[in-house]
Amino acid sequence: MTATDLADVEYVVRTLAQTAVDQEKEFGDLDAVVGDGDLGYSLARGFEKVLADWDNFKRDDVATFLQQVAVAISSRIGGTSGPLWGTAFLRASMTAKSHDTIDGAAAVAMLRAATDGIKARGNADLGDKTLLDALVPATDELERQIQSGSDAAEARAAFAKTARECADATSKLEAKRGRASYSGERSIGSPDAGAVAVAIIIERVVSEWPNR
Repeated sequence: MTATDLADVEYVVRTLAQTAVDQEKEFGDLDAVVGDGDLGYSLARGFEKVLADWDNFKRDDVATFLQQVAVAISSRIGGTSGPLWGTAFLRASMTAKSHDTIDGAAAVAMLRAATDGIKARGNADLGDKTLLDALVPATDELERQIQSGSDAAEARAAFAKTARECADATSKLEAKRGRASYSGERSIGSPDAGAVAVAIIIERVVSEWPNR
């Protein structure tokens, strides 16, 4: 893998981590509408750990780097978020091992692996009103953009746009997983906090993408 591959992955992870810390209150407020309100706190504490350990992570390759991020997250985030996000990074790490370069196709494969891990660990799927309802269709759109020959900037923009649209659309769904599911039909009318958090993170990653 090239130095650019690792630099791009580092950029994504660091931006994700910083956004989780910066948006702690917003994510918590979103989660408090029908959930237990701990999403912002949990993500911020976990990704604070990632940022604190940043300079100590091994950077032999992308897979090694992501594996260490997974361990850091899992060791710090409580509740359901820790296992889900830790599994996502671990699955992405495992997939990175099979790619010689982290191009668009590899990025899609890593996202697929991450979402499959979240599905398995959280016993959730599309339509259950979780972060999957934003991340999976956004990944589908990213893959479609790549296969249709869009340039990288166009593909990233479409990825972010779809994530936002699908996160907002979770307002129409009834929660089937997590604390929000206890609210039953009362969960209809407000978006899923995890899905919105994913959309916000992707939007920031895309808007601040470095020109190399």
